[in-house]
Amino acid sequence: MFDIFIYLFESYFDAGSYPDPEKLAVKLSAAGFEDEEISQAVTWLSGLRQLSLADYPATINQAGPRCFAALEHQRISLEGLRFVSFLEENKIILPVEREMILDRALVLGRENLSVDKVKLIALMVLWNQHDDLDPMIIEDLLTSANSAQLH
Repeated sequence: MFDIFIYLFESYFDAGSYPDPEKLAVKLSAAGFEDEEISQAVTWLSGLRQLSLADYPATINQAGPRCFAALEHQRISLEGLRFVSFLEENKIILPVEREMILDRALVLGRENLSVDKVKLIALMVLWNQHDDLDPMIIEDLLTSANSAQLH
């Protein structure tokens, strides 16, 4: 599924968004992705598109430091959680965006997500939330995952 995220970003970033789920599934199939992987990605992306700021308390951006729950420690590697904290502490993401990243990571139901996968999740969340992304942020979020999978 993470290969699909890279593919989407590389293929559709300049367009601003990827196609609706039906068209996307056809395009991904034509690109050679497996049906099960496409189904998982389309479901995940549909959930991502449904996220909005209204889904979170208005005061979340004024809250103090965030302690991660046991489930978050189980599903996301320590390095991944530290990376999310780094993004927030350095004002790259807002607390509400942190929660969106964590929500999208947890919904995968996987154990110990690596920092590279967390970076891709963060990239997809930020792409979904912002019209323009800082090229430096994009490069940082793609560096490890992209170089390992595309070369």
